[in-house]
Amino acid sequence: MTANLPSDREVDRTIWRLAVPALGALAIEPLYAMADTIIVGRLGTTELAGLAVAAQILTVLAALANFLAYATTQRLAHHRGAARADRAASVGVQALWVALVIGIIATVGLMLTARPLAVGLGARDETADVAETYLRIRSLGMVTVLVALAAHGILRGVRDMVTPLRIVAASAIGNVIIEIVMVFGFDWGVAGAAWSTVIAQWAAVIAYLAAIRPHVAGTPRRPDASEMRALLGAGGWLVVRVAALIAALTLGTAFAARSGDATLAAHQIASTLFMVTALGLDALAIPAQTLVAEQLGSGSTSGAHHVAGRVLRSAMRAGVVLGVVVMALAPLAPWMFSSDGDVRAQATRGVLALGVLLIPGAVAFALDGILIGAGRYRELSVDMVQALAVFAIASVPVILRPSLGLVGVWGALTIWMVARAWLTHRTWRLTDADTMTPAVTGTGL
Repeated sequence: MTANLPSDREVDRTIWRLAVPALGALAIEPLYAMADTIIVGRLGTTELAGLAVAAQILTVLAALANFLAYATTQRLAHHRGAARADRAASVGVQALWVALVIGIIATVGLMLTARPLAVGLGARDETADVAETYLRIRSLGMVTVLVALAAHGILRGVRDMVTPLRIVAASAIGNVIIEIVMVFGFDWGVAGAAWSTVIAQWAAVIAYLAAIRPHVAGTPRRPDASEMRALLGAGGWLVVRVAALIAALTLGTAFAARSGDATLAAHQIASTLFMVTALGLDALAIPAQTLVAEQLGSGSTSGAHHVAGRVLRSAMRAGVVLGVVVMALAPLAPWMFSSDGDVRAQATRGVLALGVLLIPGAVAFALDGILIGAGRYRELSVDMVQALAVFAIASVPVILRPSLGLVGVWGALTIWMVARAWLTHRTWRLTDADTMTPAVTGTGL
């Protein structure tokens, strides 16, 4: 595979050719969530609060299920790199089986626990009713969420980042149109918003199944326990990774809340900007997964390190540019979100810290993709847990002195990101052909 990418320029060109449409697909989801919030917000405060609770639950579930896309991409691309088209197709088929099984379980589980989950997140009375209604209807689309993630993994594994972009864009546009009709035309309220999403999700799955058909053809369609175990084994470690990530961000919010409402509001502004800017950097991790896995599948460890080096260089440049831009906009950005002078002042400091965080963040995100491409799920998860421990230690001053406010919170988050970058870089630097063997042979953990 390295012979197909002989120069740094060609490697860089391939990385960005894959990263740009990947960024588009990543960016559409929060944009749709924003449109959904605006539409439901027109119904009233209770409806918006119920949507907020339900959306948080669905976001966590989707994040935990992301392993389907990541593990499928890595395993399929690895087999393609080794010129084992039949094995690659088998990975795709088994990923769909795993998605179907977990999707059915998730549907039943969410249907039964919608109310307790909403109440557990603090929803009460009418707000809990709204959240429960939304979650019960959305549960009917859980299979589609899982199948779509598996399809994303298949298409990324064959270097097709454009098709997911087209499907996601069409689905989001259709979703908004149907939602407006159901919410305002049929007067179905929050239920209409939920049903429009379910309809759009099922339509998108039909498109995904048509798109991946050529890539899973010519292989048995029955379940294969060994391949399914390998995907679930990778998923177990990746769920640990996501849990540690969510824990760090949740603790950051909790620490900000202890400093008062103004600090919490300012933290929300900085967090929103973090999620938006992180998309741009995370887009580079997606081609890293595919290209590193292909190189290792072809038996070229040096090629994998070469690709990883180019991804890291691109990420560092993007991180510096983005960080500088964010810091330059720090005095202005909070004005878009709040008219409170105290909130804006604190948010400005938080956004300045965010600009600094994005530089090591670019390295950490890129290395996440590189290590997933190498199948180093366990090591990546251990690194994330260790980084969470570093964050806990760095947060001690904030716990002892809440008056440190957003500077203390985002200072701790910056240290956390530096720890992530350092730990994952150390893991990749120590990775060699021998340590890769378990991941690439498909023996799972």
